[in-house]
Formats: sequence, structure tokens, C-alpha cells
Amino acid sequence: MKLKEIYQLAIEMGQEHDHRGVTEIKKMLAKNKKAYNELKENEKKEYDQEKLVNPYSDTRILYGDQEKEINRVLVGVDMEAAEVLLADRLNEKGKNIDLIIAHHPEGKALAALHEVMHLQEDILAKYGVPINVAEGIMASRISEVKRGLMPLNHNRAVDAARLLGIPFMCIHTPADNLVTDYLQQKFDHEKPDTLDDVVKLLKKEPEYAEAVKYNAGPAIVIGNKKRRAGKVLIDMTGGTGGSENAYSKLSQAGVGTMVVMHIGEKHRKEAEKNHINVIIAGHMASDSVGMNLLLDKLEEHKIEVLVTSGLIRHKR
Repeated sequence: MKLKEIYQLAIEMGQEHDHRGVTEIKKMLAKNKKAYNELKENEKKEYDQEKLVNPYSDTRILYGDQEKEINRVLVGVDMEAAEVLLADRLNEKGKNIDLIIAHHPEGKALAALHEVMHLQEDILAKYGVPINVAEGIMASRISEVKRGLMPLNHNRAVDAARLLGIPFMCIHTPADNLVTDYLQQKFDHEKPDTLDDVVKLLKKEPEYAEAVKYNAGPAIVIGNKKRRAGKVLIDMTGGTGGSENAYSKLSQAGVGTMVVMHIGEKHRKEAEKNHINVIIAGHMASDSVGMNLLLDKLEEHKIEVLVTSGLIRHKR
């Protein structure tokens, strides 16, 4: 496969498993095109034209020739300057790494991470929160995340890849969509009764079972094993953690248990106050499930996959 084909595959898979549905995504891309067409010529030069075809601002080719043929990739959850140097060292040993794939965004994709958080508005709406309320809840949180990203040194890893001549890309929300949809379908089908049943169902997935060995497996942080789960919401996509104000609305909408990658203390307290059970599935394990669903497709195209940086590889 060519580099651009891997990029296109990631976007296509992300859209296929996006809770908003293809119709809504097409609407969003059409709005982006309209906004672009209305810009002045000097403003168009500054516009990220990938937004016209890719709804995920945190997924980008960061460096490299899009026509390059890719035979072997080095993939990890966080691929920063150290991992770029690792790729170069592997090349010195004859491994011939054609492409570095990060899950977490780097470069301009990291700087624009907040833009994908609007996805969370539609997830809240899907679970019964009125869309106007969902947008109001998320507005201040999106702004907070945007401000938090501004002072970061976004291009460290990208600059290292450029100097060493190694193509580099990141695939974030598409992979998070994959794990969210995969687990939500499983939970909707299995309908676990208690929180203990929820944890056991997670551990049936090899990535979570492996994470237990590293003391990073699923854990109940609000509730107990015997408490009934009720309606289970898998909350693992949309850039980063949403607004703590969402828990009261989700509780009113009938959500009983949330399964998340991680949770901050403010969010945990709000969930507890609103009687929502919370299970932390595990960050690296959850990211691994999403990436693995994509990497399986790459291997079908005869691309060799090497993993590092916390990614637990399992083929389905």
C-alpha cells in the first residue's frame, strides 16, 4: 500500500464506525467546503484543506511522500522523538521501517485535537441528552482543551522524523471510533447484569487480559461488583475527556454505567454524585483494541507490523 492509501483506509474505517453516521459526516464536510469557498484567497492559503475530505483533525500524515510504498510499519500509542530514534536505530539494524504510525496525535494533529470533541455532542444526543444541551455542555470544555494545547511543543517528534527521513502519521479518532463501536455492540448484545459481569466481559478481550498482568487492567472506580450495571455507555472517543457537567444529563437519560479509558478526579466526583457507575477499562489496552482492528486490515494488505510504546498487539 502507498502511504496515502493507509491514510484513506483509516479515515474510511473511522467513518464506518462513527456514532454520527455517514450522513451527518457528509453534512459536516459539506459545511467545511462551504466555509472554505467563502474565504478570501489569502485566507484559503492558511486553511487546512484536509478538512474538506477528512472529518478527523487529529488524524494526519505528518511527514512523508504520500506516494511512498509501505511494506513495514512501526506502531505505538505514543510515538515521540524517542520512538523516532528507535525507528532509525531499527533501520540501522536492517529492519527497514517505512512508516511510523502513532495513535496519539502529534504535530498539527495535536494542535487541532479539540476540533474532534464535537463528536461527543452527538454521542450525548444519541443517549437522550437534547442536542442544544449537549452543545452547551461541551462548549466550555472544548475551549478549555484548545487553550491547554496552545503552549505545547507540538512538532518535536515530527521534526525528528523529518531530519531522519522517516515518514510519520497519526491515527487517533478513527481508532477510538473502532474500539468504541466494537465494545458497544458487544455490551448491547451481552447485556451484562452486574459491574462484575462488565469487568469479566472486558477481560475476554486479549488486550484487557494482558493489561491485567501489567496492573493496568479494568477496574471499578465507582460502584462495586454486585451493583447492577443498567444501561452501559462506552465512552472512548471524541478526542479527550468531555465535560463533567454531562453526568447529570446522562443520569437523567438513563445511563447506569460508563466504561471509559480513564477519568479525571473532577469527572469522577460528578459521576459519583449522579449515581453513575464507572469502570476504567484501561487506557493503553483500549487504545490497543482500536489500533488492532485497523492493523489487522493493514496486515491483510501484506504490511508487516512492529509494535512498541504500550501497544498490545492482538489479531482478530
